[in-house]
Amino acid sequence: MNRILFCLTSMLLFGVQTINAQNAQELSIDQRINEWFGTATAPIVETVFYSITIGEVGVPIVLIILLLGAIYFTVYFKFVNFRNFGTSINIIRGKYDDLEAGGSTDLYEKSVSSVDGDNPDTIRIEGHDGEVSHFQALTAALSGTVGLGNIAGVAVALSLGGPGATFWMIIAGLIGMASKFTECTLGVKYREIAEDGTVYGGPMYYLNKGLEEKGLGFIGKILAVFFAIMCIGGSFGGGNMFQSNQAYQMFAKVSGITGSYGWLFGLIMAILVGIVIIGGIKSIAKVTDKIVPFMVAIYVGSAIIVLALNAAMIPKAVSAIIGGAFSAEGITGGFIGVMIQGFRRAAFSNEAGIGSASIAHSAVKTKYAASEGLVALLEPFIDTVVVCTMTALVIVITNFNGDIMTYGDKVPDGVVATSTAFSSAIPFFPYILTGAVILFAFSTMISWSYYGYQAWSYLFGRSKAVEYVYKFLFCVFVVIGASASLGAVIDFSDAMIFAMLFPNMIGLFLLAPVVKKEFTDYMNAIDKMENK
Repeated sequence: MNRILFCLTSMLLFGVQTINAQNAQELSIDQRINEWFGTATAPIVETVFYSITIGEVGVPIVLIILLLGAIYFTVYFKFVNFRNFGTSINIIRGKYDDLEAGGSTDLYEKSVSSVDGDNPDTIRIEGHDGEVSHFQALTAALSGTVGLGNIAGVAVALSLGGPGATFWMIIAGLIGMASKFTECTLGVKYREIAEDGTVYGGPMYYLNKGLEEKGLGFIGKILAVFFAIMCIGGSFGGGNMFQSNQAYQMFAKVSGITGSYGWLFGLIMAILVGIVIIGGIKSIAKVTDKIVPFMVAIYVGSAIIVLALNAAMIPKAVSAIIGGAFSAEGITGGFIGVMIQGFRRAAFSNEAGIGSASIAHSAVKTKYAASEGLVALLEPFIDTVVVCTMTALVIVITNFNGDIMTYGDKVPDGVVATSTAFSSAIPFFPYILTGAVILFAFSTMISWSYYGYQAWSYLFGRSKAVEYVYKFLFCVFVVIGASASLGAVIDFSDAMIFAMLFPNMIGLFLLAPVVKKEFTDYMNAIDKMENK
C-alpha cells in the first residue's frame, strides 16, 4: 500500500511540475495525448453515441432507449410521477416517519430468500437501516446532476432547437421521473449494509442479486461488472476532470487570470474535495444538503429577478415555447429537430435511467425501498422542470432581439450565452455565475466520487486500502482536469457514463415487477397508518 501511495504521489508531483512549465513542449504533450487518446477511443465513443437519422436529425440510440424506458415506466406504474407527487413531498416533510420507527418490520420479516448467502433485500444489521435522511439522499443525488448542463447545456439546446425545445425538455423531465423512481427503489431493495452500518448499493447490486433471483445470475454478474467499470471511468472523467476544468475556465475568465495556473486551482479543489469525501456518504450528505439548496436558490433566485424585471414579456415567451414546439421554421429537422433537442437536454441533464443516482439514494435511512424511489422522482423535476426551464425562460425572454443567439445556429459557448442573458438584467451576474459554476462543479465531484468508489469497492473489495487508493486517484484527476486540455478524454468518459444505461435498463425492465410489489407494500403501510 505504501509503495502504491508513493508511486501515485510521485506521479502527482511530476504532473504538477509538467503542467506548470509554460513552454511549447507542454502544449504539444497535451495535444499529442489528446490526439492519441481520441484515435484509440473513437470506436467506443461512436458506438455508445451511435445515431439513427430521423428526418434530417441524427438521434443517438442512448436517447431513444432512455425515452422509451421513461414512457414504459410511466405507464407501467400508472403515472406514479404524477399521482404520487404529493406523497413524495410528504415523505421529505417527514409525514410518514412513524413508519420507520421501531424494530423489525413486515418488510424484513417476509424477506427470507437468499442470494450468495445474503438477504436479497439487504444485509440488515440491527440498528442500521441506512446512513442518511431522505432529504440528504435527495440532495446528494441532485448534486451529481444539477450542474453545467443546466447552465450551458440549455443554451446549446435552445440555439439548435429554438424556444420550442423547452416544451419537450419539460415533457422528457416529467416522464423521466418514473425511471428515477424505478432505479432508486431497486437501489434500496438490494443494497447491502456492512457491520459498521456502511451502505453499499446501486445497479451493481440489483443487477447481480435481482437477476440471480430470476435465474439469470451469470448474466447479472456480467452486467454488474460492466456497469461498475463504466461508472469508475465516468467518475474520473465527466464527474471529475470535466467539472474541475470548466470551473477553472470560468474562474479564469471572470478574474482575468492569465498563464498556467490551472494546476493550483485544481490542487485547491482537490484538497477541498478530499476533505469531504474521506468521510464517506455521511460527510458528503452533510455538505450537499447545504450546498445544493443554497446554489439552486441563488441560481433560481437570479432567474426570478430577471423574469420579474421582464414580466410583461413572459406571456410572449410562453407563446414562443408552445408555438415553437409544434411549428419550427428555420430549425434543422423542423418539428422533429426541436423535439430531439429538448429530449436530449432533459435526458442528458437529469440522467434518469443511467443508474448513478440509485447509488446515493441507496444509503437512505428507511425500511421501505419504495419510499426512497418516491423521493428520487423529485430529482428530474427539480433538475429539469425547474432549473433547466428557468434558464430557458430567461434566454428566450432576453433573446427576442436576437442579441444572444440565432435559433438554428449552435452557440460556441453555452455558459457565455447564459451569462449574457442573465447579465442583461443583472450586470454583475457573471460573478454570481462563476460562484455557481464552482459550487456546481464541487458538489458534482463529491457525489461522483461516491458513485465511483461504490463501483470500485464492488470490483476490488471494501478494505480501507482499496478505499484510500480510489479516493487518492480521484483527487489526482481533479488536478489533471483543471490543468490539462484533454477533450478526447472527456468525450470518452461521457461515453462511459452513458454506456451505464445499457446494463441498467436491462435490469430495470426485468425487475419492474419487484418495484411494483415494493410500491404496493409501502402504499398499503401508509394507508394503515392513516386509517388507524
